[in-house]
Order: sequence, then structure tokens, then C-alpha cells
Amino acid sequence: MNQTPSPGPVTRLLVANRGEIARRIIRTCRTMGIGTVAVHSPGEEGAAHVAEADTAVRLPLPGSGRPVDAYLDPGALVAAARAAGADAVHPGYGFLSENAGFVRAVTGAGLTWVGPSADAVERMGAKTLAKRIARDAGVPVSDALAPGDVRPEHLPVLVKAVSGGGGRGMRAVHDLADLPAEAAAAAAEAASAFGDPAVFCEPYVPRGRHVEVQVLADTHGTVWALGERDCSVQRRHQKVIEESPAPGIPRELREQLHEAARGMARAIDYTGAGTAEFLVPVGDDGLGAPVFLEMNTRLQVEHPVTECVTGLDLVEWQIRIAEGEALPEGGPPAPRGHAVEARLYAEDPRAGWRPRTGTLHAFDVPDATARFEPLTAPGVRLDSGVGPGDTVGTDFDPLLAKVVAYGRDRRDAVRRLASALAAARVHGVGTNRDLLVRVLRHPAFGAAAEHPGKLHTGYLDADRLAALAQPLADPATEHLAALAASLAAAEAARAAGTGRAVPAGIPANWRSLTSQAHIRRHTVAGTGGRRITTAYRTVRGAPVPEQPGVRVLSAAPGLVALEVDGLRYALTVHTYADDPDVHVDSSLGSVTLTPVDPLPAPEAVVDPGALPAPMPGTVVAVDVSVGDRVARGQTLLRVEAMKMEHRITAPAAGAVRELPVTAGQRVPAGAPLAVLDYEGLQP
Repeated sequence: MNQTPSPGPVTRLLVANRGEIARRIIRTCRTMGIGTVAVHSPGEEGAAHVAEADTAVRLPLPGSGRPVDAYLDPGALVAAARAAGADAVHPGYGFLSENAGFVRAVTGAGLTWVGPSADAVERMGAKTLAKRIARDAGVPVSDALAPGDVRPEHLPVLVKAVSGGGGRGMRAVHDLADLPAEAAAAAAEAASAFGDPAVFCEPYVPRGRHVEVQVLADTHGTVWALGERDCSVQRRHQKVIEESPAPGIPRELREQLHEAARGMARAIDYTGAGTAEFLVPVGDDGLGAPVFLEMNTRLQVEHPVTECVTGLDLVEWQIRIAEGEALPEGGPPAPRGHAVEARLYAEDPRAGWRPRTGTLHAFDVPDATARFEPLTAPGVRLDSGVGPGDTVGTDFDPLLAKVVAYGRDRRDAVRRLASALAAARVHGVGTNRDLLVRVLRHPAFGAAAEHPGKLHTGYLDADRLAALAQPLADPATEHLAALAASLAAAEAARAAGTGRAVPAGIPANWRSLTSQAHIRRHTVAGTGGRRITTAYRTVRGAPVPEQPGVRVLSAAPGLVALEVDGLRYALTVHTYADDPDVHVDSSLGSVTLTPVDPLPAPEAVVDPGALPAPMPGTVVAVDVSVGDRVARGQTLLRVEAMKMEHRITAPAAGAVRELPVTAGQRVPAGAPLAVLDYEGLQP
């Protein structure tokens, strides 16, 4: 049992993090009457978490020049706490949240650490050591191999970072010849994200249920298992949707998981909130025996679903335990209802899931009934790190927000979440929103409670992912959106006095006789420039679309009502001064359009062999040399953006003519990375 004396009440807490988790912690501190200190890298002075804290400290920019590294300097964070008069530090998740050296730096400075001891963090932080401890504690565990020890009989394997998580530093390997390159890439990604390049290999289970158990332990020997969460819907080993309770888990298996999680916590004298993660194999005959994967010695991204079904504020209990308070007698609260969380990322499904950057012109989830706090009744909760006007860059991971729904049962929660996401307004950057909605509405996901084998870590395989990532707005909806954009633009021109002078209430381009068709052209964002042409005529002062079955009910600069085959739809139309795009939202889906200039300026001649940077980032490796012959699909360079590695590959066979960049160089979007001479083509 941990016999550390109580450090006393926390009065001012420094949050050693940023974004939505920093805002989440600040929200609880405010309800507890605790002062807050935010930290930020240079250039983040206008960030939401900075504005919401009582005090903010700018961290020094490290020699690397990368803003993310400002959050990875223990000395700078402790100095910030001292300068602001903080007496406690909460690490959130990511960054240094599982760094034992940081824990020791905080406690060594006489500050309260809101989390487990440095020893517990150290023992669980190294996944290979954690597996040995689990085995000694009688918890079933999979093997851990060094990459050099993997043999053909071990395949397939999963390369994983020894430190950290979040899907970074993970690679599935099916061919032994691919292992060295994949291990090196995983090590580079882990070093960038967690400051530790160490990796290991474990058996890869293509179809398994990823189930984790939330534990809460005080300094008096009490350990609670606060139910389990299912995190099986993943892309690139990164969680996308999480829920609690885990659907379709038999009672015996649930009790086994809970007991194993409590055993792990007791084995390392754990205190505070933590999560034990397990993999439950899925076979043709049902669910197999679980194996321990790792223990996260911090708050999880998906902690809100546990808060919903238990009614507990986990951040509050982290602080209360750090102050020495004991958990109530009588055990943890029984779970009630069901909760589901979706992670909204800034990424483009139609462009290889590349991170999307830009200005967030609009960000709103109208159905949200709570923000950053546990739901006490069925509804929707929003935890976001961004808001309208914020710039989404590549220095940090692409998570924009977590949207959580709580319902009476699973069907209720899933339906609420899908509806809330579908109605969200996100303008300025592409997101995975439509994928999330389609997954939540897919029959296989809905049937997970009755057929638990249908939900597993391979659920989003390549074919299903491609189908589910299609936009909610189909081609017919895109044409309606283009018509709405055209009508709204004409009304906006009339309202601004730039069109023909007509009295108020008379439609734009009004004529007493049937007019020539008004024609406008748009390209649909994310489709490679696919064009839509819309035309309508003015008949007795009313616009008449040249689209069968479509009638204009009303048109204004921001709202167009259309009747389609007898059904009425309202389409909102948004434009922004510094954005050429038009954003059209409706119950049929969201569409982003770019007006086509009828007299475009001449385009600059682009070398057909040039490969531009798809997003701002840092070149982490150049894998070829000038003069090398390359095959189609061969990796030429690797660029890091949003803490993930992105490979630049050859679109066709050819030879490398130019390599204008070097490893370590930061590049803007569109910067030339390589120039190829393709086979059969003249340079």
C-alpha cells in the first residue's frame, strides 16, 4: 500500500498540456475552486486553453524549432509552475504524461503530481517490462520480441513503440523482408511523438476486440474497476470510436477483465486513474481468452464515456486522490445506460487520409448539451480544442474534438451520436465526420451486442473503409448544393447592390419575360476538380432550375429552400472573406464547392514530374538519391506532419531527376520534394 503522506489541498494547478484535454482539466478545476495555469508554445497565445486559464506561461521554443518539443521539456514545465505559483501539475494525456523523469522533476520541486508514482509510471511505461509484471501477477499476456528476434514462424507481427500510444509507432508486418524498414519507420515516429525510439514486436491479431478497463485507486489501498470500454473501431491502429459498456461481452469475460485490471494496479501499487488494455481474439466460434496489452498510467482520451455511465468526474477524482482523499466505501457506482464517443480528426478521406490544415471558419455541434463535463441525462457532450477562427496546423496531432453521446441504451446513444455528427458544421478543413456517421449507422456496428464477433480491430479493413469513407452527400445532393450556392450568390450580389437595381423582395435577375439561362460552374472539393454546372431561368420573377423535379421555394444569401420531388429541404450557404469556397449544409449532407472563374488567369506551367508536399511538415528521411531508378509505389521521402509519418511514393516507374530537400528540413504545402522522369516520357 502507498503510504505517501497527504500533500494537502491543491490551490493552483498547472496543466502540462494543450487543446481539448487542457480545456477539460481547466473546466473541472473551475468547478472545484482551484486556480489554473496554462502553458503554450510561441504562437499559441490565442489558443482556447490559454484564454480559459487564470494564468498562462509561454514555454521557450527549443533548438529544434518544433512547437511540439516545447511541451516535452520537464525543466521548462517545472519552471513555469514555479513562476506562476502553482502547487500541483496535471499532465493530461500524451506529451510527458507517462514520463517518469517528469514525475520526479515535479515531485522533486515540492509540487503535487496528479497521477501515479514515478515508479508505477516507469514500470508500466515500458510495455515490455509491463508484460513481465503482468505475467508475474498471473495476468494473461502476449509475447514481446525485439525486431531482430522475429522469425518466419512469428509472423504476422505488430511493431509497437515501447513508450507512448495513440497508434503512433505501430506497424503491422506480414513479410519478414519488410520488418527492418517498418521497424525503422516506427522507431522514427515514436521518437518524434514520445522522445523514445525503442520498439518491440508482438503477435498481430487481425481480428480482435480491443477492450480496456478503467481503474481508479486511492493511496489507502482501494482499487476500483469502473467498467470497460470497447475501442475496436480503429484506423491505422488509432482509435476512432469508443463505447462503454463493451457490447456483447459475456458476464464471465467482463469479470475476468475487471479482476485482471485490478490485479495489475495492485501489482504496482497504483494510485489515481489508469487504464489496463486487453485484446480479446475473435474467432468463428466467438470470443477467445483475453491477453494483456499495456497499462496507460494516465487519463485516456476516451474517459468521457466512462464518466457518462458512472456519473463520476474522473479529473476531479484524480485531483482528490492526489490530495490524499480515500475512495468512498461500498465500491464503485454501478454503470447505467450506454455512452459512445467519436474522435473528429482533421484529415481528408479522399486524399489518402492526409492531415488537413487551414483556418477553421465554423465549428459547431448544435446538438451538444454539455461541454467538458459528465452528462447527467441522455444527451450529447462536446470536448473540443478548437473553435471558429482557429488555425489547424501540422505541429500537433489532428484531433479537433471528441463528440460523446449518452443514452438509455446502446441504440439510443448511437443514434444520438450519429445525428449530432451529421448536423455538425465544420468549415475550412476536411474531417473524418462522414466516416464516423456511416460507421455508427452501419448494420454490422449496430448488431455488435447481438453478434459480438462482427466488431473487431479489422472492422475498418481497406474495402469497408473505402466504402464507409464516402461522403454523406451523394452526386444528386452535390447538384442541389451547387444550385443553392448559385441562387445564394445571385441574392447576395443583389443585396450588396452589385447586381441589377431591383426593389427589395424581387428576386435577383428579375425580368418580365422568360430569361436566358443563368449558368454557374463549381468544382467539388476533394474530387480532383470535378465540375458541376447549374442553370436556371427567371420566369415571371421566379428562378426555375433546369433540373427535373426541383422547385425553388425561397432564396436568400444564406438560406435556400428547395422542393425535390415533393420533399422540402433547407440548405444553408456560407461564404467567408478569406476563403474562395462555398460551404453548403443540409440534412442530405455537407458539400464544399469552389466557384469556377469564367475568365481564369493563366496557370503557371508545372513540371509533370514534380511531386509537391501534400501538407506542411518536416522531411524526416530521404530514401532515394538523384539518378536512382524507382518503381511505382516506391517510397521516395517521408514527411512528418501532425506527429504522424507520411510516405511520398512514386506515382509511376522512372528515374529521380531532382531532390531539392534534405532530412530535417521543414517544408510548406506545395513545396517541391522530388522531380521524376517517368519511363516513356520526355523530361
